[in-house]
Amino acid sequence: MPSDEPHLDRIDRLREQWAAVRPGLDTSPQDVIARLHRLANALTSELVAVYAEFDLTEAEFDLLASLRRSSRTGELPAGELAAHTMVTTGGLTKRVDRLVARGLVERAAADDDARRRLVRLTPAGVELIDTAFTAHMANERRLLDELGPADAAALEPILRRWLARFEHPIDG
Repeated sequence: MPSDEPHLDRIDRLREQWAAVRPGLDTSPQDVIARLHRLANALTSELVAVYAEFDLTEAEFDLLASLRRSSRTGELPAGELAAHTMVTTGGLTKRVDRLVARGLVERAAADDDARRRLVRLTPAGVELIDTAFTAHMANERRLLDELGPADAAALEPILRRWLARFEHPIDG
């Protein structure tokens, strides 16, 4: 469990350097923003290390997880999948091609409209994403446990409110 004592870090040093060359400039936003940015980078490194254990990139993990959680059948129309993964359809095509080549997803025509293309998890894809997601959740638990339950509980509503200023609410 981390100590409650604050310690000097890189951000403190950056602010000291700015104060020396720009003494009138308010650099206090870096106390939060720069630390969040550095933390996000550190967390991303920890997350992608687990994806790599399954020979997945962050984008491939996201695509497989989107298919698995968004539909009981593990399939979505390509346009809808692009929206779930926040990539262009062109970027999605490249990702899907790589996963098709690995036997993790397949393309199929929709039953109700042969012109509509679906991307569907294969049994191997379901097995891989289920195993990878379980490992991902264990990794996130490990990372969050570094903070402690009280701090995590206090931080969640603050982050929710702040993030809501940048993202649109989702329906249902």
